[in-house]
Amino acid sequence: MEEYFSHILFLDIETVPGMPSYNTLSERMKHLWDKKADSMKRAENDTPESLYEKAGIFAEFGKIICISTGVIVGGKAHIKSFFGHNEKDLLNEFADYLRDLPSRGVRLLCAHNGKEFDFPWICRRMMINGIRIPDMLNIQGKKPWEIAHIDTMELWKFGDYKNFTSLDLLTELFDIPTPKDDINGADVARVYYEEDDLIRIMQYCQKDVVALIQLLRRLNYMPLIPEVNVMYNA
Repeated sequence: MEEYFSHILFLDIETVPGMPSYNTLSERMKHLWDKKADSMKRAENDTPESLYEKAGIFAEFGKIICISTGVIVGGKAHIKSFFGHNEKDLLNEFADYLRDLPSRGVRLLCAHNGKEFDFPWICRRMMINGIRIPDMLNIQGKKPWEIAHIDTMELWKFGDYKNFTSLDLLTELFDIPTPKDDINGADVARVYYEEDDLIRIMQYCQKDVVALIQLLRRLNYMPLIPEVNVMYNA
């Protein structure tokens, strides 16, 4: 089973709205966001302006600011991040990294809710930025058994698709130690645009990758990787 884990790239992404605020959108994008926001309204005081903080969940209206990854080599987890303000540069660097992985024996991708969020998000943003999607990530034209993607949320569901189960909840249920963060996913856009603290976001993203690795080990009845064996390379 340890050999199986050595073939996996674990990843997590952090996304934000494509622009700092609704008012900084072009007139065309305002119009398109208005239409999207109409379908999102849940309260009478919801407006396109107030809902724009949620734009980061849509690949068409957001951008990726960080991709953190983890691989296991010799019983140690090596954590590496691709992050920056220039999304195209970040994605090009990550794409080159993915293309090199099969030569190192890494052929599987794993994320929590990856099939619904991380994997399609990365693919869509690569296409928008004119970047050819690496074969490891691209599912177009592949048969289901040819898609080498692992989704820990899907593994947890056992076919029950009624609910979303967060990584945070599963780490608590499986007694996986996680550092206490001063931010969560809902804070990322604010920390990025208002505090300009990309390093803080990258560190938060890396912790989620470590939690992801430990969760997949728990789901396979394997011991956790000791904290001393987690190596942060970025």
